Formats: sequence, structure tokens, C-alpha cells
Amino acid sequence: MLHHNEANREGLETIRKLIKGIDTAMLTTVTDEGIVSRPMKTQDVEFDGDIWFLTKKDTSKYHELLHDAKVNVAYADKSYVSISGTAEIVQSREKVKEFWNPVYEKMLETSWDDPNIVLIKVNAETAEYWESGSLIKQAKFLFEKLTGKETDTKMNDTVRL
Repeated sequence: MLHHNEANREGLETIRKLIKGIDTAMLTTVTDEGIVSRPMKTQDVEFDGDIWFLTKKDTSKYHELLHDAKVNVAYADKSYVSISGTAEIVQSREKVKEFWNPVYEKMLETSWDDPNIVLIKVNAETAEYWESGSLIKQAKFLFEKLTGKETDTKMNDTVRL
């Protein structure tokens, strides 16, 4: 049985390794009509339980997140990772500048200091992954920031952030 700190470190480390270097993630949001997914450029920062994206205020995803903050972020490469959590809109010029690169200049057709640019911060709550290869390994991590509940299901590891 892993102690919480060990489980936390192991879970974060596993997810960090699996999503590192994957340039695009699918962000799924809830709409009045159902759910919708779209590709989003990922930030090249170490996963610490939060995932960051840049967007504009005049997009449907921005308004969907204000209405319902529950999201899923999916990564697919050699492995598959599905992260569920809660999104928050962060308006910080400093943070935008930190993540900004020339790709956004073309993609969003604007500059980092545009007041229409905001950040989406996804607070991960659960993460599930499948590793490809001859043996498919599946595990589910529960990132417990607030609930403090424990799980003892074999497929689940509890990871506190």
C-alpha cells in the first residue's frame, strides 16, 4: 500500500511522462446541446496537477466554461491519457506573456497583450491512462485536492495534489 505522498508523486510522475511533448490535446466542454471537443495547443510546462491553455473571450469555449466548468482533456500519442477536472478562466497578462510564443501570433491573429486573450486553467481531478505496447496497462488516478476521500478499488490509485 502506497502512502499518500508516494502515490501522489507516482501518479503525477506517470501522467507527466505520458503527456510530455504532446503538442495538442482535445479539450471537451459542456454546451446546452451536449458536449463538444476541440484541439488545443498544450503548454510546454511540467504537469503539476494543472493544465493551461490560451484562448480568446469571443470563443464558444470561453462562454461554455463560464456556464459549466467541468471539462475533460485527452492526449493521444504512443499512449492515451484522459484527464477530468474543473476549468477556471485566469486573466493575467504576466501568465499570458509567460506562455506566449510566435505560434499563437499566427493561430490567434493577435499579440500577447490583447485584452481578449485569457487563460484556461484546468485543475485535474482524475486521470486515466492506457499505455500501448504488447501489454496494455491501464490505471486510474484520483487527484484529491479538496475531498480527502480515499479509494481502494484495484484500478484506482489515490493521488493528492
